[in-house]
Amino acid sequence: MFVKVTSSGSRRYLQLVEAYRDENGKPKQRTVATLGRLDQLDGQLDQVIAGLARATGKPIAVNAQPAIVYESARAFGDVWALTELWHELGFDQLQRVFRRTRHEIDVEALLRIMVFNRLCDPESKLGVRRWLETVTLPGLALKSVSHHQLLRAMDALLDHHEVVEQTVAGLLPPTWCFMRRPMRKPSC
Repeated sequence: MFVKVTSSGSRRYLQLVEAYRDENGKPKQRTVATLGRLDQLDGQLDQVIAGLARATGKPIAVNAQPAIVYESARAFGDVWALTELWHELGFDQLQRVFRRTRHEIDVEALLRIMVFNRLCDPESKLGVRRWLETVTLPGLALKSVSHHQLLRAMDALLDHHEVVEQTVAGLLPPTWCFMRRPMRKPSC
């Protein structure tokens, strides 16, 4: 059996048709049922399909094709380039500065995240969390970064600003040293 659309004038009908062979072996078709006019079937056709599926004991396939869901890709190029530059300039040496702090977090990694955010998509520290959902940073577990950790990293930077300044000054060429200004605590 199969479904066939027939026309009669300007109207089109949906029919259930059976194919068979007559006594002489010649292929023939006979209409088993006319399901109705196509322009008037609307939701009734879904009911017929569901009824046929129930009668045969087969699961009802509401949508034969699986729904395709598109997810946005995470940005990688700019943060990868910045990561390579960070390591090439030696800023990863800041890990030594923060190794002996009272904080149990990777302060250097959190500072790197905030610096990269300022360069790629400047936001507040809360905005950094939203930005982290859109990027992939090489070598960092981004799901574990919280707003509280970002604030603690800023505290650690202020607590050790003199050693950080000396370390960064030692990494930069002498022509960049004119830009150094002493860090000061915010007045809040």
